[in-house]
Parts: sequence; structure tokens; C-alpha cells
Amino acid sequence: MDTITKFQNRKSEICAMPQNSSPSARLSPTIMEKLTILTDAAKYDVACTSSGIDRRGDGTGIGNTLSCGICHTFAADGRCVSLLKILFTNECIFNCAYCQNNCNSDIPRATFTPEEICTLTIEFYRRNYIEGLFLSSGIIVSPDYTMDLIYQALYRLRTVYRFQGYIHVKAIPGADPLLIEKAGFLADRMSINLELPTSEALRRLAPCKSRNTILKPMRQIQNSIIHNKNEIMLYDKTPRFVPAGQSTQMIIGATPESDFQIMSVAEGLYQKFDLKRVFYSAFINVTDNADLPALPGGPPLLREHRLYQADWLLRYYHFTVGELLSEDKPNFNIYLDPKCDWALRHLEYFPVEIQKADYKTLLRVPGIGAKSAKRIVKARRGSRLDFADLKKIGVVLKRALYFITCSGRMMYPTKLDEDYILRNLLSDTKQVPREIKEEGYRQISLFDDVNFGGDLNVCVPMRG
Repeated sequence: MDTITKFQNRKSEICAMPQNSSPSARLSPTIMEKLTILTDAAKYDVACTSSGIDRRGDGTGIGNTLSCGICHTFAADGRCVSLLKILFTNECIFNCAYCQNNCNSDIPRATFTPEEICTLTIEFYRRNYIEGLFLSSGIIVSPDYTMDLIYQALYRLRTVYRFQGYIHVKAIPGADPLLIEKAGFLADRMSINLELPTSEALRRLAPCKSRNTILKPMRQIQNSIIHNKNEIMLYDKTPRFVPAGQSTQMIIGATPESDFQIMSVAEGLYQKFDLKRVFYSAFINVTDNADLPALPGGPPLLREHRLYQADWLLRYYHFTVGELLSEDKPNFNIYLDPKCDWALRHLEYFPVEIQKADYKTLLRVPGIGAKSAKRIVKARRGSRLDFADLKKIGVVLKRALYFITCSGRMMYPTKLDEDYILRNLLSDTKQVPREIKEEGYRQISLFDDVNFGGDLNVCVPMRG
């Protein structure tokens, strides 16, 4: 069930309350109409995830922030843990070709007041429908005017309503730095969308935006976070500025950049701006603009998935973009996750001896994650590990067995050969992406006349 359906289902419940209910307990139909429009308008913004911050309520207000509990997704155990994810307004003075809210779109428009943002957040929180707020916005009147409205809503929510839950807010590029700073002391996380990977793409599809207007506030937020942390070290009661850090989002597939170009931009953002996350949003053509690709196969969701996997390798597995991709190999292999693909292209580093390999080396073995690598390093201090022990630790042996030895022995005799390992990995249907399985695939043989252009894929889609 999507966000709009859930909220629409609540409308009858809320509006059926007695007419003598308190104003704060009864939401007017006007607010509900705005809510329907502005939650729908916010659905393409994916830059919200776990809060990354722990903050208990201090007893003077309502709500709290837990790093493991605030997200707009389904948890591993099936729980839907949600934020109220809305736009302040879908009015916009900009004409971004890829955005359904651009000034030329013929869509229903709505704008909340700061008080309405507070009312919605508190009412949904009290009913246990949400645990926090994700607030973005179109640009109404001007960047300064829009950022001021957002600040007013956050200020009322924190000071008048004493809301201490998680708040993720979008900073508006081009807004007065003072407004961004004031909002940063009220929000847990801030984000500024990079939108498109290159300056040229922005000039072509979003002429009202520029790389400078996006990176300037991003740098301001980074510097303010660093300065605030130094202040906190000196004075315990210093207000916290964006304690959960900042993030950004790139649209994937609207412009022709390669995976190598996209990941290089992401790597630069992590290194230069200390971002917590870069989000990748598969392009969905909602405007039918002639400058945008038609995407007959639908949004590039599998490509988005591979970019997220590679992003994880950059942030937690000590890989660099140059190891995963190059100008000669600019795109990820759709049949394999980036880590397996890297391992198959660098068999000279394998097999890895479990009893001796250091933590960073273990991280590069397919089937061994960060947690299982730590467990291996800890467990082998007291005893020698065998393959049964590795399975208990959490190692995915179906992938790892081709790349590791225990006390010099492999799990069973196997060839350290790229073609052989790839065939065996793809024989496990769980390793084949759903999109490829639905399209149909088969393993190729040595007798197939296929030109790979230097990339060896032993699995090709069947068309027709």
C-alpha cells in the first residue's frame, strides 16, 4: 500500500470525529486535500533513510529519535517504519524538464502553511502513524521566501509543539545562508539534491539551477557541522547543528552519463563534503518532455540497484571507484553485483586464507560482509576456523567458497577460473537479478557467436 492510499484511508477516520472535537484533533478536509496532493508530489524524492542519530526525549516534549527506527522503508522483519514525507508546496518557479512540479506542468497545486505542517506532524505522530518528518519543497516566490517558510514550520514544531522526533529537511539552493543555518539547528538531517551528475546535464535540463548554487550551501552545511562539533567539545549545552549529517540525490538515466562518471561524482562528494549518503533515483519520465529519454523498458531500477551496491563498497568496504570501473569498462555488469564482478576480474588476489587474512582483505571476498569479517577476526584468535564455523558466523559460502581456503584447503576441489566460477555463481537462481529472470536468460556456451566488446558475460537475455 503506497503512502497516498494509507493517508486517504485515514481521511474518513479523522473527518468522522465529533464536530465538537478540539481543532488540533480534527483535520479539516482542506488540509487533507493538500496532504493528498503534496504527499503524491514528494514520492519521487528518495533521499530519506535511517536517521543515523540517537536522541532520547528530555521529558519536556513529545517524540524521540532512534538511529535504528526512523526510515521510510520496510525493515528486514517486514515492519513499515515511516516518516511523514511531504512537500511544503508543489508550486515552483523553476522549469526543470524532469520534474512533474515544474512551472509549466498542468497539475493540481497546493501549499501548506507552517501551522498546517505542525498540525499534520503532531496528529499523525499521536496516532502512531509516523515517527518523524521528511520535508522538501518546490520553490515558491523565491528561494529565500521558501526557505523562510520551512524555517517557520520547523521553529514552531520544535518550540511551540515541543516535537523532539526526527526531522529531515531539504535546504533550498540559492537561499540566504542565514536561513539555512537557522534551519540547521532545528533539523536532524539536511540535504541538497545534486539532481544530475554533471554541470552540462543541469544546463540542458534544469537551466534555473547551477552546480555552484547547489555546492555552495552544501559546503556551508559541512563547515557548520565541523564548527558545531568543535563548539560542543568545549561547551556541553551548545545546540547541535544537523547532527545526522547531510545527504544528496542524483537522478539516474535522464542523461547519458556512465556508471563510472556517476560513481566518480559520488566519490568526490564523500571525500570533499563529508556526506552521509548519496542517493540514486532511477529516472521516471513523468513530463513527456522531448529532451528526455523515452525508456521503453521502464525506469532503470536494476542499474540503480547496482549503483547502491557499489556505493556501499565505497563507504564500508574500502573500495575506490577506480578499482570497480574505468573508462575502458565504464558500466557495471548487470548479471553480477559489483563485488563479485571485481573479484572475478582480479583472481590473482585469491584464494584468501581465512586464518591469516586481515580485516580489509576479508572484506573483499564475495560472501563476506562487514559483520562476518569482524566475527572471523575475533573468532580465530581462540581457535582455527573451518567452513562449518564460517557458515555459523554468517558467511555466504555459496559465493565465498570459490575465493577462500581454511588452513590451506578449499571447501571442495574447484578451479580458480573466471568462466568456471561465473557459470557456477549464475547457476544459483538467487544470484540472478529478478529483472533478468523475468525477461528470460540462458547461459552461453563456447560455441555461441557473441561479441562482448572485451567484457565476458556468460549469461545473455533471451528476447522475442
